[in-house]
Amino acid sequence: MVSEEVPMARAQEKSGLPGRLTGTAVPVGALRGKGGMGVGEFPDLADFAALCKKMGLGLIQILPVNDTGYESSPYSSLTAFGLHPLYLRIEDLEEFGRAGAAASAAAKKIAGYGAAFEKNARFSHYQVLRAKLEILRELYAANKPEIAKKAGPGGSLAAWIDANPWIREYAVYRRLKEANGEKSWKEWTEHREVSPKDIESLWGNEKFREEHLFWAWIQEALDAQFRKAAQAVKNLGILLEGDLPILMNEDSCDAWAHPEIFNRNFSAGAPPDMYSTGGQNWGFPIYSWEAQAQDDYDWWRRRLAAAEKYYQAYRIDHVLGFFRIWAAGRGDHSAALGRYMPYSPVTLRDLKSLGFDKGRIRWVSRPHVPTGEVWDSLRNSQDGEFQEADIAAAAEQVFAKALNQIGNEELWLFKDTIHCEKDIDALGLHPAARDYLIGAWHNRLFLEYEKDSFFPAWHFRNSRAYASLSAEEKQELETLTEKKRLESEKIWEAQGGKLLSVLASASAMLPCAEDLGAVPDCVPRVLAKLGILGLRVVRWHRAWDQEGKPYIPFDEYPELSVCTPAVHDSSTVREWWEREADQELFAGFLGVPSLPRIYNPGSAKLVLSKTAAAASRFRVFQIQDLLHLSNKWYAEDPAAERINVPGTSNEFNWTYRLPASMAEIGKDGDLVKAVEELSQARAAEKKS
Repeated sequence: MVSEEVPMARAQEKSGLPGRLTGTAVPVGALRGKGGMGVGEFPDLADFAALCKKMGLGLIQILPVNDTGYESSPYSSLTAFGLHPLYLRIEDLEEFGRAGAAASAAAKKIAGYGAAFEKNARFSHYQVLRAKLEILRELYAANKPEIAKKAGPGGSLAAWIDANPWIREYAVYRRLKEANGEKSWKEWTEHREVSPKDIESLWGNEKFREEHLFWAWIQEALDAQFRKAAQAVKNLGILLEGDLPILMNEDSCDAWAHPEIFNRNFSAGAPPDMYSTGGQNWGFPIYSWEAQAQDDYDWWRRRLAAAEKYYQAYRIDHVLGFFRIWAAGRGDHSAALGRYMPYSPVTLRDLKSLGFDKGRIRWVSRPHVPTGEVWDSLRNSQDGEFQEADIAAAAEQVFAKALNQIGNEELWLFKDTIHCEKDIDALGLHPAARDYLIGAWHNRLFLEYEKDSFFPAWHFRNSRAYASLSAEEKQELETLTEKKRLESEKIWEAQGGKLLSVLASASAMLPCAEDLGAVPDCVPRVLAKLGILGLRVVRWHRAWDQEGKPYIPFDEYPELSVCTPAVHDSSTVREWWEREADQELFAGFLGVPSLPRIYNPGSAKLVLSKTAAAASRFRVFQIQDLLHLSNKWYAEDPAAERINVPGTSNEFNWTYRLPASMAEIGKDGDLVKAVEELSQARAAEKKS
């Protein structure tokens, strides 16, 4: 268990961080600096920090900046350590500054691409990255002798490689990934499974040395540029907060090179909720905490050491995953039949103690399919040309391929060859039958995930089996599942406390947890004991169990928290107010008679100033929400200002850009003054 001490003061003294701050959240790619190629770059952070200083802000929070390849989501990284080439400023490279045809050609291409990309409202992740890598390869080719010399004995690149040993496996992985058409390592023709010795052998192969040094050369430059920018931010007295996603993409260097620290049999995700009835299956492998404990969580310690080169604080994405993870089967698209890991299971003995015999245990743990429902699913199909003969043929396929009849009953069980949703997909059934069977597959009270070990399905109260129980049996089951939940909470508290203690003790950075979702009671206790800030999103921080679901007053926000009115996965405050909010209820919460239905700078000033008065240690506003304090920066469509729309995959997500250059925004006196007033208000309150 976690120590009872609340080490907040100790953590602050250790890190040298100020007590209370007002700040802004911005993706690095969103920054518009001088010139450029249509995307923000690490050096732009220094100019952005100067703008923030002018506005009186004390914190800049950014999204993850690790290499994600051609995938735009910053939470789908190819590496826990390597930075994204997208954010490299090519003009600042030593090789670019050398006179010669290659440098001239690079300058011409940068100008051409910049002219084409800079006019875009959002940046094209794929096109910009492709253009940058093209130019980098040409510069590298023209400077191979000099770069090879730096990689030789006593050279600066050689020293950097020795100080960053992760680069060897990353460079090998990136070369192989490119050679395999950017496919996942699971689809490579060779080297799908490798040992540390294999990787070292590939790294040392002279045939591939130039290609490996290309990736090392890029990463050394990225590290240097990011360090310089981070130091400039720090020199201005502004705290830089990074983002450390808990999970890794399965198609990542880390999952490929270190399978021992992952459990690839399961896919991490989130349980069903009001927004997603099937839950979320993220496709990321879960961790094997037992394996990681054997080397005292060395991989995590190295991640934190790498991040600490740049940040004074970091956001722990999905901190609940350290306590317990929602694990779905690898063969499922959804997460409807996921389960918490770890969990205190309902055992065979538990069910027998309730008087359940073998037949009833099968009834509550295996989905049963009535004959009539199969036919109804096909008759209700939207296929207008589906005749009775077609229905009969489709139904026969269902019974033949998917189901086994129980004796002579009009009731069926899934065949033993079906273990997951993808097995149902593979049967090639009519779409209506397939959709019905997926729903039927979820229709169970318990999931028997191991022999004689059961987990209550998320929607178990909607199951056929639960509806058939007597009132007394339902009450007994409710008592049993609640008992198991409480037992599990103790397990979660112990695990979360242990793992987060490792993180808290391994770095001087201040950890800030993203603790949204169905939060167990143990989570805030552990975070408080370790001095880790939680997250409070104003629109969601409500007393959901009370009538009217009132908003929690700002002065009741915990000091150990980050308060924000919007996050990268939500709409902006403007879009929320105009299209989603109960305006009357929220205006009442703010203590004003009303607000205009259409958001404007006056509305923004009221909402943001009230939020800035929260008792939280940090108040962080998305840059889009701060821009709304001036009437110059309103997009025609509020939705265009979002960073991400969860559950969608397209070129829009994660490609937000500022509406103008930082220099131009800095000339907006109304905006600078309005943001400065927010910051000064907090400073004045702090003094009092």
